[in-house]
Amino acid sequence: MQIDFSEVIISIEERERERLLAMKEDDVSRKPSKDKWSKKEILGHLIDSASNNHQKFLRAQFADKLVFPDYSQKEWVETQDYADENWRLLVELWSALNLHLAHVIDRIPPEKLTVQCKIGDDDVITLEGVVAGYVRHMEHHLKQIYED
Repeated sequence: MQIDFSEVIISIEERERERLLAMKEDDVSRKPSKDKWSKKEILGHLIDSASNNHQKFLRAQFADKLVFPDYSQKEWVETQDYADENWRLLVELWSALNLHLAHVIDRIPPEKLTVQCKIGDDDVITLEGVVAGYVRHMEHHLKQIYED
């Protein structure tokens, strides 16, 4: 891996955890509009992303090619009712999942980073591309949390 993604994830977690915990319940619960997620729902979506990617990072190491389903993001967020979840619990879960993912990523054998992965209807990419995409996705949604 050219970029040490495990270190990037740890850095993001260290930078964001306390900042997220400092946010007020009213602020994280407010939906900017009826068709947009609240900050709680965005963080819940990032928890779902971490959970799904954990599976990808592991399963790809035991396959010549990984075929993994996409998931219905909106339905997952609604079904789990992140809007009514405790903010501190969401932040701590997001934090713990990402620290564990950093641990997992750090232990991916270099030769497994080239495993081809087909996720839903997306183009085939390498496991390393899946890891990089996870980090980009997380950073994108964290920026959304701070918009307002």
